[in-house]
Amino acid sequence: MRVLHNLTDLDQLAWPASRLDEAMEQLARRSGFDLEVRDNDRPPPELGQAGAGAMGQWVDVAAYRLGLEAEPVAVSLSEVEDMVDHVGPAILLLPPTGQNPVAAPHFLALLASQRRWGWNGRNVRVLGPDARVHRIHGQRVRDALCEPLVGPRLRTVDHLLAEAGVAEARRERARWVLLQEQLGAQSIDAGWLLRPSPRTSLWQQARLARLWWPLLVLLGASLAQQGLLVLTWWIIGRSALSGQFEWAWLLAWALLLFTAIPFQLLMSWSQSQFAYGYGALFKQHLLYGALKLKPDDIRHQGMGQFLGRVMESESVELLALNGGLLLLVSLIQLGTATWVLAQAVNSWPVIGLLWVFVVIICGYGWYHYRHSCAWIDMYRRMTNDLVERMVGHRTRLAQEDPRGWHVDEDRDLARYVDLSARRDRIGLGLVNLPAAWLVVGLAGLSYAFLVGMASVTQLAIALGGVLLARQALLTLTNGIQQGVQMGLSWQQVQPIFQAARQESQVLAGPYSLALRPSAPEAAATLEDKGRTGQVPLLLARDLIFRYREVGQAVLQGCGLQIQPGDRVLLEGPSGGGKTTLAAVMAGLRQPESGLLLLWGYDQPSLGSQTWRRRLAVAPQFHENHVFTETFGFNLLLGRRWPPTSEDTQLAERICRELGLGDVLDRMPSGWQQMVGESGWQLSHGERSRVFIARALLQEADLIILDESFGALDPENLERSLRCALKWAPTLLVIAHP
Repeated sequence: MRVLHNLTDLDQLAWPASRLDEAMEQLARRSGFDLEVRDNDRPPPELGQAGAGAMGQWVDVAAYRLGLEAEPVAVSLSEVEDMVDHVGPAILLLPPTGQNPVAAPHFLALLASQRRWGWNGRNVRVLGPDARVHRIHGQRVRDALCEPLVGPRLRTVDHLLAEAGVAEARRERARWVLLQEQLGAQSIDAGWLLRPSPRTSLWQQARLARLWWPLLVLLGASLAQQGLLVLTWWIIGRSALSGQFEWAWLLAWALLLFTAIPFQLLMSWSQSQFAYGYGALFKQHLLYGALKLKPDDIRHQGMGQFLGRVMESESVELLALNGGLLLLVSLIQLGTATWVLAQAVNSWPVIGLLWVFVVIICGYGWYHYRHSCAWIDMYRRMTNDLVERMVGHRTRLAQEDPRGWHVDEDRDLARYVDLSARRDRIGLGLVNLPAAWLVVGLAGLSYAFLVGMASVTQLAIALGGVLLARQALLTLTNGIQQGVQMGLSWQQVQPIFQAARQESQVLAGPYSLALRPSAPEAAATLEDKGRTGQVPLLLARDLIFRYREVGQAVLQGCGLQIQPGDRVLLEGPSGGGKTTLAAVMAGLRQPESGLLLLWGYDQPSLGSQTWRRRLAVAPQFHENHVFTETFGFNLLLGRRWPPTSEDTQLAERICRELGLGDVLDRMPSGWQQMVGESGWQLSHGERSRVFIARALLQEADLIILDESFGALDPENLERSLRCALKWAPTLLVIAHP
């Protein structure tokens, strides 16, 4: 690897947009990622001229086809040094230089840093187009990324430093400090960080995170500690059996005890390091799975069940780590105890008895788990009922007969107490098994001593083995108990964990670039075709949808065609399938059969992300939400965040046209006013207009308002309808006749 020191060499290491997919694949392989290479299209020719949004879209597509995740990296100028020093593997977007400001974008393939300290004199590893790894000074990468921001100010800063008489040796550092002071808060779109997709197995992610290293340290420290423990016992036994007391052996015993302390600390440190790393991966996997849950899979679940899943996820993480490590330590202790028992003559029956106890404890643990499942089911049922009753407490007070409030509760509580008593009895038996081993083991040694089958030395060795085995069985029992608890918690977390492995519908095909707002010319071409009747905005034909495979079809042979600029009113009785049709059109539900096209493409071709970006729906009131965030966030979450000043101005204009100006004026913090699920002080009608504004601000081609005007009085209804007709490019309104 050679070291480069100028921007010309840096340009030589840059990858063109036409080879971006190749750069990502080679960078991932060099980083040790396990790739799942799917059919991969070459980058479209227009990628070099596409906007940042379209380029990011294509990077997402390429990363998905490699089984990776591409996370956009945007940092402030003051954080660029640390980012270049630590981020990797990453694709860095090199901005055009001042000599060629209209040049096509080019990229730098940055490998992960091998060291984590210092900046001065640091070199970073870069994968060049020649498939070789080069080293380049990190400061050159920093200067290239910051050049569009700092370039216009360099002459002024250099003039200031010259006037101040700053020495040449210190001028470079002083220049960067001044630029950080002036531009430190300015944001730079640095590129994309590549990492394994959260849907990959935790084993692969743990391997890439090098979590095997703390496990090896834990294993080595545990073996060393067991060895020191055996040595201390040997010293004490030797002195006791020889009948002589020597200070040298006592000093050796004390030194061995003190020597075991660092190994105990090392075991604790390695265990915490493994728990921290694995816990982070586990939570990331769960979060990814929660975002992948299908609405139909969780629609029937109540708030109490979701609360239980959240609480149990923490338990799974802690119990899985602690219980698994305890089982590992218990195996080491059992091996040590077996070896010590083997040193005594005729001890194989005792060794066999020890492993019989191991089998009994494992079997009893499984029996304990089976009974615990019935107990935890009742516990979760009672918890869910309690949460649901708390949510609907006011309705219950008003409508339910007080004489029947506690009938079901008393029955469930009696069943819960019975299951708890049975589970506790079984758990008590599991805890007492190591003590039973101690009694049986000592009885066997007593018999051997009485019949003269072993000498005093051999009995002492066997006694030490029995005590070591008891400690090992105690550790095994604790590990099994935590494993039982982990298994019970896993029942709650498993659906979320498995949801992370579901396939995603992502953007596909080079034509997807033409459908993004970042490619206005291509989008305008499609819309012009729609206005001339060549391509409808939305085409639905012979749609069939049913909620269950054998259920009655809610939609049967449904067809619809919407052209750009249309204003469509969809009326029908309650239960007629209006909302279901809106969900199918929005991509929230998949039809059983039929044809559904947006701008001439079906959803698998566009991907769910693009489909939902181009078609926005404001669900019915009970399915829409005001999140615990600022008022501005609740309005602009579907557009972009953080918003630009133009976004905020547009949102305020739409709010005032919807009649929400008074609400905005009376908020103490304005756009930064925190609102929660209750909507702060928003009335039913005001919340409905917030939902309308949120849909209008999403820059979608088609906006569907599902009974959004039902809670409005005639004056606000007319005002809101006029605003929707003004700002929606194409509008579909669902309402009752």
